[in-house]
Amino acid sequence: MTAVKSLPLRTSVALAAGAAASVMALTACGSAVVPSSVAQTPGCPTALPDSAATPEWTLPGATGSVAVTGSTETTAPLVSVTPPFTVTETQVHTLQTGTGPVVADTATVSVCYMGVNGRDGSVFDSSYQRGAPVEFPLDGVVPGFQKAIAGQNVGSTVAVAMTSADGYPSGQPGAGILPGDSLIFAIKILGATG
Repeated sequence: MTAVKSLPLRTSVALAAGAAASVMALTACGSAVVPSSVAQTPGCPTALPDSAATPEWTLPGATGSVAVTGSTETTAPLVSVTPPFTVTETQVHTLQTGTGPVVADTATVSVCYMGVNGRDGSVFDSSYQRGAPVEFPLDGVVPGFQKAIAGQNVGSTVAVAMTSADGYPSGQPGAGILPGDSLIFAIKILGATG
């Protein structure tokens, strides 16, 4: 099994070393293998989006700016950063509203996501690059990720620009995240239970 850094989790241990046949999300309390039910759901599209597409959300930060185009049925999202991008308050924007049930604060969700570091615009984790969704409980992720998903409808595409305090205040050296880095996530909510 290939270990995958699932950075929305409170603590992570390894970045994706390439496409993973089986996705394993690792947490401080142990490891949780993504159930086969997730593997049977549609994958995350891996095709690059049209770089000329009009962004669905643009946000000037305290420094820098970000523009996000959500994923489609066939393409991954596009997150363009004018670095260094920082925010002083976590901001969530619904790019496309889904038609499914509302996601509870403590639900276990299945998502496709891309995480980008505002300091330099680099992608530090992406289930889109792996082509497979990830499943985890919302009460086991960093606060900014939970703020982005809880209360949304299943099927929604969401973007969040989070402060370091809502992400990794102490950094996440293995992923190149330094203390104080603002992070941007583009998320597609595929399912939720609980």
